[in-house]
Amino acid sequence: MDMATKTIDEINEKIRKGEVVVYTAHELKKLIREGERITPSTVDVVTTGTCGLMSGTASILTIPVAKKGTFAKAQSLWMNGVPAIPGPCPNENLGIVDAVLYGTSYANSRYGGGHVLRDLVEGKEVEIRVEADGNIYEKNVVLDDISYSKLFTTRGAFKNYVAFLNGKQETFKTIFSVTGLKGPQKEITTSGCGEVNPVENDPPLNVIGVGTRILVNGGEGFVIGQGTRSSKEKPNLSVYADLKGMDAQYMGGFKTSKTPECITSVAVPIPVTNKTLPYLQVLDEDVKLPLGEIHDRVPFTNCSYADVWQGTDLVVVYNYEKCIDCEVCDIEEICPTSAFATKKGIDKNRCFNCGACVSECPGEAFKADLGSMKIDGTSIPITLRQSNRARANSLCEDLKDRILDKKFYLSAPVGKI
Repeated sequence: MDMATKTIDEINEKIRKGEVVVYTAHELKKLIREGERITPSTVDVVTTGTCGLMSGTASILTIPVAKKGTFAKAQSLWMNGVPAIPGPCPNENLGIVDAVLYGTSYANSRYGGGHVLRDLVEGKEVEIRVEADGNIYEKNVVLDDISYSKLFTTRGAFKNYVAFLNGKQETFKTIFSVTGLKGPQKEITTSGCGEVNPVENDPPLNVIGVGTRILVNGGEGFVIGQGTRSSKEKPNLSVYADLKGMDAQYMGGFKTSKTPECITSVAVPIPVTNKTLPYLQVLDEDVKLPLGEIHDRVPFTNCSYADVWQGTDLVVVYNYEKCIDCEVCDIEEICPTSAFATKKGIDKNRCFNCGACVSECPGEAFKADLGSMKIDGTSIPITLRQSNRARANSLCEDLKDRILDKKFYLSAPVGKI
């Protein structure tokens, strides 16, 4: 086998034989920094991943509501109070409703479509309320009751994002902040997983294409094609997968100072060849991170993802001994994933490691170095990360284990993006 030009079929044969060599993106970048020489002869596959707020997330669901013949067509539908869109098929007199649930739709400032999707995957009951033919129908369902449950993204896994600050005096309410972005130029909010991001490791989309098998929120899925707002400089992906194969820790809702957002995770295996290797060697230091003013979202300078992910802490730690027992715990109120309770500490299955608690806790009971960026010689702290590198690394490990266990095989794209 010519390792420089090995095919997907040849890699899959190595998987079947138990001979495949797989590194996670985190492992590969560590070896590169240590000066190791990586070649297609020594590595077959690199698992890449990202976990972050992806506004372009939605789900198509077929939901049982009532007995056949009960109503002709649903006009409105809510899931735990979050509005969904019935249709397009009316399913006349079948008692079921096809619905599209946006990850960013919301019932209130603390609960939205991303929360509903995670509740379903966790096996919780979701209250369905339907308005049809002038009547209201209500029913509680779990995911197993829903015969069709596909999640898809209109866009996600951007090659890179823009970091934001507020240049004005007044605190600015935005989806890019949990409590409001303070100004002038007091803090920075960031998104993106940098060097482990799938598209960052294949920016020309040479091997990621239509039909590429991937993981979406830990469930097996596929790339549909390019997403909306995709460009040559900042490509992104549209993907889909079934909710019933997903893992709740990789998804959910995220409260912001504006409206709830949706957490989505994507992992992609990249075959190692002479064609892909140059891109796989990208490091955070090489990945441009534009910094923009939140009011017009126009970048005015460039930093890099090394400012976010190198020499910083990927995980937030809580020190109970520093808790000053506030009458009302600010962190319980603001935690965007409801991962913290004073008596229980941090729920690691829900914690997004965003770091909002670090700067907001008056007792400084939370610890994590989130990094900073320099503007005209002044260092401005990063106070919020809307991507979870630790969770992305975990998803890469998951995909690696599936490949080594012969439970996941690579697929060649059926079309180029």
